[in-house]
Amino acid sequence: MQAPRLEIKNIVKNFGGRRVVDDVSLTVMPGQVTCLLGPSGCGKSTTLRIIAGVENQDAGAIYVDGKLVCDAGFTLPPEQRNIGLMFQDFALFPHLTVAQNVAFGLAGRKITDRVHDLLAKVGMSAYFDDYPHQLSGGEQQRVALARALAPRPRIMLMDEPFSGLDDRLRDDIRDETLEVLKSEGTAVLLVTHEPGEAMRMADEIALMRKGKIVQRGAPYNIYNAPKDIEAAAFFSDVNVIKGKVKGALTDTPFGQFLAPGVPDDTDVDIVIRPQHLKIEFDRAGRGPNPTPAEGTAARGVVERARFMGASSLVEFRMDFDGSILKAVVPSVFLPKPGMPLWLMIRRDRCFVFPRK
Repeated sequence: MQAPRLEIKNIVKNFGGRRVVDDVSLTVMPGQVTCLLGPSGCGKSTTLRIIAGVENQDAGAIYVDGKLVCDAGFTLPPEQRNIGLMFQDFALFPHLTVAQNVAFGLAGRKITDRVHDLLAKVGMSAYFDDYPHQLSGGEQQRVALARALAPRPRIMLMDEPFSGLDDRLRDDIRDETLEVLKSEGTAVLLVTHEPGEAMRMADEIALMRKGKIVQRGAPYNIYNAPKDIEAAAFFSDVNVIKGKVKGALTDTPFGQFLAPGVPDDTDVDIVIRPQHLKIEFDRAGRGPNPTPAEGTAARGVVERARFMGASSLVEFRMDFDGSILKAVVPSVFLPKPGMPLWLMIRRDRCFVFPRK
């Protein structure tokens, strides 16, 4: 069985009596991209700094290829860990050319070959003799990636490296970066607060909250099987309908929902993403005839509708309790405020959580 390239065991870090990293454990395999995802202040960047060796933990241990690099009593210097770093600011040396930036810190006879190879991989061969101030933000990011990969690190740590790029460029740079990292076989730990970035790049996501990893899994699994309502809401807008459990079922205006393992008389929240609400109506005004998977139809009145390009976001005030539910619908249909419509949901796309 292949050993993890990076193994973090029970890392703890306190600042001023406050625990900012709380018993964090994680593994990253060779060639794997793992994302530490969470809101600002949750401890993800501190965890990255501890792995890099620029911050010391109070407890726990870190291993690279099975070799201890630090614990509470021993710390290998950062330069001896064979770990590459990329941060929000690309930190290129302004007085060095692109080639000199990439070659910085390298030693040996084949430096020029390595520089040419990496600049070709990141599409920057034509800028060999240019200086950083002559490059765009996206071009600087490519050079920073080449420089970080030049010494062939076993692990690459990336802290919000794409946050300074505009939206349209960011997606292209992410994809190009991922392709280069995969071709080098580097184990990657990426820190971000953007769920879309994590799902686009990661093989595994570790969701952090208040210093703890609260859920780990492949992007598909963590999105479609969130641990709690906060995890579901971190990835997208959600609608919440309240209910009470009776016999492992909870009644709602959309029909009954399964609540396995939840005791009777427990208050629950049924969480529905806007894209899983479906608008239906018939000309007689009687409402649709739903399939079993869609449950019962419920009527609402359009409060507002916003065109968003590929889709429209429609807000409904529901007849059953006056609450507001949001639905994402194809942009070919943009209802007007005051229009009564019927909503249905896919029960297999909803989550039921005991109310906290």
